[in-house]
Amino acid sequence: MFGRRRKRSEEAVETLDVASEELVGEADETEDEAAPASRVSLPPAPRPDGPWDVSEVREPGEGRVDLGGLFVPGVEGMELRVEVAGDAIVAATVVLRDSAVQLQAFAAPKKEGIWNEVRDEIANGITQQGGVVDELEGPLGWELRAQVPVQLPDGTNGVQMVRFVGVDGPRWFLRGVISGQGAVKPETGSLLEAIFRDTVVVRGEGPMAPRDPIVLKLPNDAQMVPDGVQQEEAGSRFAGGADQLQRGPEISEVR
Repeated sequence: MFGRRRKRSEEAVETLDVASEELVGEADETEDEAAPASRVSLPPAPRPDGPWDVSEVREPGEGRVDLGGLFVPGVEGMELRVEVAGDAIVAATVVLRDSAVQLQAFAAPKKEGIWNEVRDEIANGITQQGGVVDELEGPLGWELRAQVPVQLPDGTNGVQMVRFVGVDGPRWFLRGVISGQGAVKPETGSLLEAIFRDTVVVRGEGPMAPRDPIVLKLPNDAQMVPDGVQQEEAGSRFAGGADQLQRGPEISEVR
């Protein structure tokens, strides 16, 4: 169901949500700078296994939660949080037990992908914070596996293992941030990878600057459930019994 108990591990995920958005914001400030010589802007690669553009799916709402700019697959036992920037919903986080994947879509140039550049910028940001980053080719293509410094719920400093994945589509880019057990155990991460792959992106036809976030919306029948509020489970038309949404932490700025 949507709505969730607040756990210590999930609080660390919330810290990461905000940190990862700040990293993308910092990346945008360097948008006009020259890309590193080792990176070449290439057209988006084929996506035979997804994620999908809305034009590639006959019934995007079948088995998926309609968030406007994203159709997110419904999975049994999942909980869904939305992330906001001001009054706009800009990201969705799927929580499965002790793992999570944050999904966020951005506008991209018509003929060039941006994941190569964004990977470099995220890696530099984490390194500057004292973290450690490895770049490798995983099940979803090139990704970053990082040890990110975080403050734990008890106020002490710790490290969180995180995977940053991304795929370039037609005039859009979808980023995923996998945390919790899904970042360290392949058997747990595979389900989150499947959710990422089966996500449908709706960019729209209007003009957007590269890296502008694709704004999301709540489903018509969704409820906002504040932290700590438990509600009786109910049935749903979604595959995962998903009938409630929880608003995630406020994000100060996303560019």
